[in-house]
Amino acid sequence: MSATYSRRGGYQFIAQASFAGALAAIDAVNADPEMPLKFFAVMRDPAAIADAYAPLCESILRETSARHIIGCTTSISRKEVIPSLEKLGGTLWFARPYEGFESSDHVIYTHACQSHHLLPLMDWALPRLGKRVYLTGSNYIWGWEINRLARLRVTRAGGQIVAERNLPLGEQDVGRIIDEIRATRPDFVLNSLVGASSFAFLRSYRALGNEDPAFAPDRCPVLSCNLNESELPFLVDAAEGLISVGPYFRGRADAPAGPFVSSIEMAAHMSVIELARLLALAGPGSENWPVTALLESSPGPISPVTHHTNLPVHIAQVRQGAFEVLHSIAEFPGDPFLSGTFMPPPLPFYMSEP
Repeated sequence: MSATYSRRGGYQFIAQASFAGALAAIDAVNADPEMPLKFFAVMRDPAAIADAYAPLCESILRETSARHIIGCTTSISRKEVIPSLEKLGGTLWFARPYEGFESSDHVIYTHACQSHHLLPLMDWALPRLGKRVYLTGSNYIWGWEINRLARLRVTRAGGQIVAERNLPLGEQDVGRIIDEIRATRPDFVLNSLVGASSFAFLRSYRALGNEDPAFAPDRCPVLSCNLNESELPFLVDAAEGLISVGPYFRGRADAPAGPFVSSIEMAAHMSVIELARLLALAGPGSENWPVTALLESSPGPISPVTHHTNLPVHIAQVRQGAFEVLHSIAEFPGDPFLSGTFMPPPLPFYMSEP
C-alpha cells in the first residue's frame, strides 16, 4: 500500500497528522500475529504541488505492487488523482473532510462529508448564535461548495448572509475580510479558508476581538468545518473560542481504534485498519478487486453504495487551548448527495436538492 501526503507546503501540519496515523496503523497491522498479511509502505511526498499528485499516483500504480493509496489532503489533489486511479485500477482512501457531491468507484471516504459536518453545524449554530452570517473561504471547490450550502441553509432558516469573501489558496492578506466583518457585524463567521490563509485570518480576527469586544468569541465566534487539533499548536491563543465539527476530538473514548491527536490522524489510521480487515477476510488477490466488491465482501462501517463511512458528529469549542465538546450526534451514514436516504433523527430537515 502507499501513503501519499504532502509533508511540506501550506497544509503540512494536517498532512503530517494523516501520515502519522497511517504509519501507526501499518505498524499495528504488521505486529498483529493473527493478521494473515503484512503491509509494506510505499511513500511519496507531493509537497503540496497540485500537478505532482497524478504523476506520483501513476508512478505508484505502474512501478510498485501497491493498489491502495492512503493520501491526498485537499479536494484539488483528490480530483487530480481520480483519472489515474480509473485508468490504472487503483483505490484512494481519502481521510479528510470534504465538500460532498462525489462518489467515485475508485475512492473510499473515511472522514466527514457535508452531511456529517456543515449541515449539523449550521443546524446547531443558527438557533443558538443568530442568523446573520459572514462567509469566507479559499477560492477552490471546498470553499465554493461549503459557502454555497451555507447560503442555502441560512436563507432557508430565515437568516441573512451579510457578506462573502473568498481568497486565493495560500493568500494571507486578510485585511479586507476583517474590515467587512467589522462593518457588517455578523452573529458569527463561517471560516472555510485552508492552511496559511486560515491561520492568518484567525490571528487577525483575534486581534479584532481584543480591540472590539463585539468580536470576542462569546459575542461573534468563528465556526469551521475543517480545523482540528493538529493545527492548534500553530495558532496558540488565536484559536481560542473557535467552534469546529468533526467525527472525533481528542479525549473522547468513541474512536474506532483508540486515542488520537485529531480526527485527521484517526481517519487515516482507520483507513489502514479497515483495509487490512477487508483484505484479510477476502483472501489473496482481493487487493485487485473493485472497491464495491471489496466492501460488499465483509460488511463494515463503509457503505458499498456511496463508499462513505458511518460517523458520529461532535461540535466542539476551543477553551483554554483544547477542544471541549458542546453537542454530539450518534453515528450515522454519510449522505454525499443529500438525497435524504440517510438522515439522522436529531436534524430537523435535509435539503432534497443541492
